[in-house]
Amino acid sequence: MAAPTPSTIRRWRKYLADERQEAAVYRDLASRRTGEEREILLALAEAEARHEAHWLALLGDNAGRPHRGEIRTRALGWLARRFGSVFVLALAQRAEARSPYEGDVDATPAMAADERIHEEVVRGLATRGRNRLSGTFRAAVFGANDGLVSNLALVLGIGATGVSTPIILATGLAGLLAGALSMGAGEFVSIRSQRELLAASDPNPETRSALPHLDVDANELSLVYRARGMDENEARAHAAEVLRDLTVDHSAGDTVDDHEEIGSALGAAVSSFLFFASGAIIPVLPYIFGLEGVAAVVLSSALVGVALLGTGAVTGLLSGGPPLKRALRQLAIGFGAAGATYLLGLAFGVSAA
Repeated sequence: MAAPTPSTIRRWRKYLADERQEAAVYRDLASRRTGEEREILLALAEAEARHEAHWLALLGDNAGRPHRGEIRTRALGWLARRFGSVFVLALAQRAEARSPYEGDVDATPAMAADERIHEEVVRGLATRGRNRLSGTFRAAVFGANDGLVSNLALVLGIGATGVSTPIILATGLAGLLAGALSMGAGEFVSIRSQRELLAASDPNPETRSALPHLDVDANELSLVYRARGMDENEARAHAAEVLRDLTVDHSAGDTVDDHEEIGSALGAAVSSFLFFASGAIIPVLPYIFGLEGVAAVVLSSALVGVALLGTGAVTGLLSGGPPLKRALRQLAIGFGAAGATYLLGLAFGVSAA
């Protein structure tokens, strides 16, 4: 085998550093987990250690002192040590998806396959966390974005009509309060209604007390299981089994509890209210501090633009998508809505009347 070139050695050292850093990330995450999730994360760390051994074997005496991994991998390790949250798992998912091993002749096919599987494993772990915070997080992101876009559009549209700064400020504050109350109330009703619909589909626990008194020959219980989707023979067999052993709760596995994935109605409502208000106050800030005219419009738009980029990037991270693409999409949608309202304000402004 020919001696590796300096560029090849540098590439192998980079891979080695990344594998070490990724293994450390998984160990840090495992230290904040228990049970099955901890075992899965430790198994991922062991797999990264096998990859590390591959690059060490290729490097031999050229391994030198340990190098630092990519800045993205090091940032992931820093977040894992301090938070260990679904955000870190989402970042780890993207890191596994970017593995260069499939196109690298020095990486084995098994290593490339490992990285593909690791992405799916981390995706599964991240999905658990996404489900736990889906309701409240959805209300928070939607609330912040609605506050940013709707109040920027309102402030710019009213400002474009040529009214005075105090009127713009009063309009922006009124829009903040009205929108936050509307978002909070709407989210509460939505989540509560969804929970009530699910609860209506759950079996009534008191029904079980009637089982000992059923006519075994008629076997009305089979109708319950047929209504849940079993065919007639399967339903009769399952009902007969339940009647034979009334001390065992056979209905436990018949339903799926989706209540946790929906989230708390009150938590979603409060998050929606607070985040809408936090987003809606940003376009109003320049007017609160006394700016007027073009300066206020430019600063308000700039502040909202930064906030939209931030919420879009966070949404992209959590969903496993590209953060920059999601951030730019959020920015384009927000500025498009605000720009249309501003043009309408110019068209129907008091200065033109």
